[in-house]
Amino acid sequence: MDVSERTLDGENSVRRRSRKKSMSGTASGAREHMEQLQKLQEKDPEFYEFLKEHDNELLQFSDDDVDEDVGTNTEDGNLQLDEEVSEDEIEEKEQKSSKEVITTSMVDLWGKSIQESGSLSAVRSLMRAFRTACHYGDDGGNESMAKLSVIMSSTVFNKIMLTVLTEMDGILRNLLKLPASGGKKETITDLMATKHWKSYGHLVKSYLGNALHVLNQMTDTEMISYTLRRLKYSLLFLAAFPSLLRKYIKVVLHFWGTGGGALPVVSFLFMRDLCIRIGSGCIDECFKGIYKAYVLNCHFVNAVKLKHIHFLGNCVIELLGVDLPTAYQHAFTYIRQLATILREALNTKTKESFRKVYEWKFINCLELWTGAICAYSSESDFKQLAYPLTQIISGAARLVPTARYFPLRLRCVRMLNQIAASTHSFIPVSMLLLDMLEMKELNRPPTGGVGKAVDLRSILKVSKLTLKTRAFQEACVISVVEELAEHLAQWSYSVAFLELSFIPLVRLRSFCKSTRVERFRKEMRQLICQIEASSDYLNGKRLSISFLPNDPAAASFLEDEKKPASSALSKYVVTLHQRAEQKNNSLMESSVLVGDESSKFGNEISESDEEDARKNEDGDAVFSSSWLPGNDSKIKQPTETKRKRKKQQKEKAIDDDVVEDLVLSSDEDLPSSHSPSARKNDGIDHSPPKQKRKQKHRK
Repeated sequence: MDVSERTLDGENSVRRRSRKKSMSGTASGAREHMEQLQKLQEKDPEFYEFLKEHDNELLQFSDDDVDEDVGTNTEDGNLQLDEEVSEDEIEEKEQKSSKEVITTSMVDLWGKSIQESGSLSAVRSLMRAFRTACHYGDDGGNESMAKLSVIMSSTVFNKIMLTVLTEMDGILRNLLKLPASGGKKETITDLMATKHWKSYGHLVKSYLGNALHVLNQMTDTEMISYTLRRLKYSLLFLAAFPSLLRKYIKVVLHFWGTGGGALPVVSFLFMRDLCIRIGSGCIDECFKGIYKAYVLNCHFVNAVKLKHIHFLGNCVIELLGVDLPTAYQHAFTYIRQLATILREALNTKTKESFRKVYEWKFINCLELWTGAICAYSSESDFKQLAYPLTQIISGAARLVPTARYFPLRLRCVRMLNQIAASTHSFIPVSMLLLDMLEMKELNRPPTGGVGKAVDLRSILKVSKLTLKTRAFQEACVISVVEELAEHLAQWSYSVAFLELSFIPLVRLRSFCKSTRVERFRKEMRQLICQIEASSDYLNGKRLSISFLPNDPAAASFLEDEKKPASSALSKYVVTLHQRAEQKNNSLMESSVLVGDESSKFGNEISESDEEDARKNEDGDAVFSSSWLPGNDSKIKQPTETKRKRKKQQKEKAIDDDVVEDLVLSSDEDLPSSHSPSARKNDGIDHSPPKQKRKQKHRK
């Protein structure tokens, strides 16, 4: 037989074997085919060289051709079958493959092979099992994926998840020749041009993509928290996949805004590390997303959500510190947006425009930027925003000067005092407080009785009935004393304190004469005594100075006394703070506060960092339930009383916020539980009382 005939027969034989191996789609078939090619080279080198010269594509077949990845031809199941293969053989092979089941011993064997010899085939097998676990139970899933395993127990799922989440970051870094931890965006940018990335980059994408898929399916907060903590080590790889990066940011923002327990803290740490590691590739998107999520979570406030909103605000402020120049651009844009809303209200003077200012979204945004300026007042960029923000806060406080909005005005005064203390700038807030004392609602006898205790921190407006109660009058007068003392104590070391305190003293004495409530008179007299004591001490010091008021030396006047806060007003403010804290604690004893532990921002961060230093100590406890993707109904829910169920439904209606575009309008003023559809489907009878009585009578 000559070379041409041998070539024809050989090509047909090789092509038949190649089609059969591609149809089977298994790594073992690929290795068998390569062994046959190697034997052909040893047995008939002349024929092998002829094939290499004239039909080289027959020899270009390796183990990588059947590798499992996101988007491979093997997963899609679009393989073209040869005419020589019968349908019975196909069905037989499909039934055989569908009986393959992943077991814990297989996972242990893969992990052992990876640790001992760094087996690449074991890594691929483990990644295929991880993908199967993450997509288990998906409706309309991929057929070829289902052939890998039709049986997935919770024990096997837990084992796969723990093994991959614990070991995969180190495995990928070892394959890609990266340091064991850390790295910046530039590291991945340089790596993407190397042969290592071309060989193993698809494993990185498969790991991150499948982990994101299962995150969207998880319902247990501890599982989500543990998964995010483990993925945080590998978030550097997201720099190579912008689409995956955007999806991760969206998911993490949702967990941060709506999660419970430690999940908001873990989500925030994940997002902060993203900004630090990846930098400009995600900072803008994170800043915009976290601000919008904050706004959507704070448009309804009560004693239940107060601490959680403070925690969210602390997270936003902390994230802004990652890149202050970029944060300044965003802060300027959003503060200008608030100014536009206030200007519209001042120009149009309609109820709708007033309501856009006097709602929780607007006030909480003011408090957020107040906290940001106080935190970064030493930075030149953020200090420039203090003046426009002060003008907005002052305008909001004076927009509707009625007694019903005293709580809102007091919040504005508190913000102004914070800005003045952090920037060392004088802000005239005494007039805002003294005008309140001259309103008739605080100077006439209460006609509504004693009334319930009023928590001015969790309301912006009081009802007409509450306005006439003694409890409201006392809360307002005491708050005015506290804020006015705070303002004057900041300048009790200034050389101009005598002139600054003159008008407040005159108006406070006038209030003492006009008021008929002895308790109010006693509060004012104590404040007047402390102001006069500070003035007398300062006047004695002024007699010994020789510089003029506009001399730069005036800034260092009484600098030694200011550091230990030794003035009479400063000491009086300390006692007022202690009294206010005791009062707030007594008001909170009757309230159920959610997110109490997670709102302790500083402590939670340090504890979470310590947990990240450990590797798998909590994994066994977290992944020990019977939960599986697509199998939420199997989770056993604890029995609940009817009252507890109603309470949880109400809180869920308030807390169930979605990250959307920022729209500071009145459309979102009401919680979702007030909508007709929510009232219809919440399982609670909302019929009028008369109708209920009729139904009961018929029964």
